Amino acid sequence: MLKMVPLGGLGEIGLNMMTVEYGGRMIIIDCGLMFPEDYMLGVDIVIPDFSYIKENIHKVSALILTHAHEDHIGGVPYLLRDVDCPVYGTPFTIGIVKNKLEDFDSPVHSDLRKIDIDSVLEIDSFKIEFARVSHSTIDGVGMMIETPVGRIVHTGDFKINPSIINDMSTDLNRFASFGERGVLCLLSDSTNVEKEGYTISDIDVGESLETLISGSRGRIIVALFASNVARIQQIINIGRKYGKKVAFNGRSIETTVKVAKENGFLRIPVDMEVSIDELGYLSSSSVMIITTGSQGEPMSALARMAEGSHRQLRVKRGDTVILSSKFIPGNEKAITTIINNLYRQGAHVVYEKIAKVHVSGHAHREELKMMFNLVKPQYFVPVHGEYRHLFHHAALAAGVGIPQSNIFLAENGQEVIFDKNGGRLGQNISTGRVLIDGKGIGDVGRSILKERRVLSEDGIAVVTMIIDEETGAILYGPELESRGFVFCNETGHLLQDAQCVILEIVEDLEAGTPNRTEIIKSRLQKALRQYFYFAIRRKPVIIVKIMEV
Repeated sequence: MLKMVPLGGLGEIGLNMMTVEYGGRMIIIDCGLMFPEDYMLGVDIVIPDFSYIKENIHKVSALILTHAHEDHIGGVPYLLRDVDCPVYGTPFTIGIVKNKLEDFDSPVHSDLRKIDIDSVLEIDSFKIEFARVSHSTIDGVGMMIETPVGRIVHTGDFKINPSIINDMSTDLNRFASFGERGVLCLLSDSTNVEKEGYTISDIDVGESLETLISGSRGRIIVALFASNVARIQQIINIGRKYGKKVAFNGRSIETTVKVAKENGFLRIPVDMEVSIDELGYLSSSSVMIITTGSQGEPMSALARMAEGSHRQLRVKRGDTVILSSKFIPGNEKAITTIINNLYRQGAHVVYEKIAKVHVSGHAHREELKMMFNLVKPQYFVPVHGEYRHLFHHAALAAGVGIPQSNIFLAENGQEVIFDKNGGRLGQNISTGRVLIDGKGIGDVGRSILKERRVLSEDGIAVVTMIIDEETGAILYGPELESRGFVFCNETGHLLQDAQCVILEIVEDLEAGTPNRTEIIKSRLQKALRQYFYFAIRRKPVIIVKIMEV
């Protein structure tokens, strides 16, 4: 029996992770993260729940990575804390993972292995072949996994764009050769299934960038996804044509540039690259700055420039700022705030809504159809997308002739099983999300998030008293303090009335009553919550501190 279990990425954007199992052995494809949703107050990142893998740790043979985006590799350091297995990836992907592990809070053992895209990787009963794919980062791959039951093709994140600006175009011949050998099941990227036609050409983006760069009299500041090496190379080529110098700012983009140069994916003339400190000696018209912060990240280099708080770079009137990236849903407000601040600083700002300065790395509908026609799978499982994306991709598969009974609209934890009787959906495996908050891993759950939400909305009120243990009399207090909560109303008597509520509850319980202190705390919390809501329609967190002497 061949079994696949998605642990993340089906029904959501991010957290991409899937296991493929046969004969008591398991390989894992990708191990990504996602950034916190609005209700996850204080959380830094989110990773998949690895419980299923830990329960089957004796089966794990390898982790195979498709490309170097955070939603595919961001969880690797956390997985390797518990699972000791070799990690396979292309040279650039492994280079980024290596840097990520070096920066991780605690040291982890790692066995990082670079794959040759033209070779066959044999792991237990699995034979794996790779195919180059074009995406918004370089050195990405799809793969065919050959098993005794049949061949599985996983596209990874991809688009089909014959006018690609480097040699990283999707290898259609390779995918066609997979199809000619017979493919049991295709797993394909669903992210852009709602978009008709084809992705726009990188050449069109290059023409827009060249017009902006050649026509600017001030500095050019380009913010983009740090992993978009092809776009960085495109900007460098244009800048060289017009005699520009280039500087990089932002830790993630500096790491990407370093790894890309080491592996031969980025070529920058020696006399062209300068440091941030050297920019002051150059004329504004000869300067390009490539930086992070295209998604409005609060502490990013671009955000600090927009606020005027960057230690080395100040936006000047006449500068052209280009946001060469899409507006990721949920980040719109942060991005528009930066754009507004940049305009206030006197910059000319260009972004995807007003110019062709970005192209998606995910295939549109016609490209997805082409993948079906190349691979010709018997079964299909849409992956990498929210449920609506998976649903539309399943409908697209039916439209190109795959039988409805052979299309599995699975979600996280849903087993997909193949054996001599064909394919089917199996049982549901327990999956979930683990929240990373600082150095804490999984210690923030629903109850903590609920408390944080209440604190953020209604604040906190603290009652402090000292009580005589023998007589039960109040020796000090009751004192009320608050944070994020105001003790006032129209009459101005809220604080005094709250103290009366406290005194009544204390006096109702005689000295010597068993567990008197705990009973008082419980009754006070309930009574004060009810009173504050009745008086001013607020529900602060109530903390009662009682000391007996």
